[in-house]
Amino acid sequence: MKLKTITLGAAVLTALMILSVNASAQETSPLKGKKILYVWGGWMGHEPDKCRDIFVPWLESEGASVTVTNTLDSYINFDLKKDFDLIIQAWTMGTITGAQERALEEAVKSGVGLAGWHGGLGDSFRNNTEYQFMVGGQWVAHPGGVVDYTVQITDKKDPVTKGLTDFAMHSEQYYMHVDPNVKVLATTTFPDKYANWIGGTVMPVAWKKVYGKGRVFYSSLGHVAADFKVAEALEIQKRGIRWAVMSKYEPEEPWKMPAYPGLKKK
Repeated sequence: MKLKTITLGAAVLTALMILSVNASAQETSPLKGKKILYVWGGWMGHEPDKCRDIFVPWLESEGASVTVTNTLDSYINFDLKKDFDLIIQAWTMGTITGAQERALEEAVKSGVGLAGWHGGLGDSFRNNTEYQFMVGGQWVAHPGGVVDYTVQITDKKDPVTKGLTDFAMHSEQYYMHVDPNVKVLATTTFPDKYANWIGGTVMPVAWKKVYGKGRVFYSSLGHVAADFKVAEALEIQKRGIRWAVMSKYEPEEPWKMPAYPGLKKK
């Protein structure tokens, strides 16, 4: 009797790996017992309500206590420093008052984690430069609109991206202005098809950073809820949230690494 050799495709192997990692993570999830403020709203074209319905049940399934709100007054109605371990924001465009912004920024500076994706964190309040300093980047364009592109995993050792491989997206390819001191985990390369002067540009897609004592995680993926049907896009976001929620409980990671070639630490 001859045994047949079965070859699994890369996508299947990735899915199996993610399932295995998830099973292990759920047993010892850093989210267990943590208090999370989930703030959603702003421009509804990014489907913050549908994304809420993806992430809130998952957070609760891992043992987190989640407070869900659709008002930015949550930043002043709660004592963010004491009441929460992590803030997840999904709020594209809009405006934020001075008091709301200061409360959010001071909470993160004190050690509360911050996490989000796409325009919900990276294009929230276009007039607020200190907010952008905290997040580590700001959306400025998506040439071609919804296009096919590839996400390259550039940090294969970090727990957020370890074991993942490059993957395809059909969505908005975010062109951003980015803080050179973020820890880049994944990138994308722009073609010259829609804006010939940026052809070949390598742009960060997912990163970690700190703001004061707070951990900040951002991914430009997630234009609409369906984008999270791409297993890698969802997994990166989940792992980034798990990392950010430990802001108060683990020491700061020792990186200071400007992305521009030729710059060296003294």
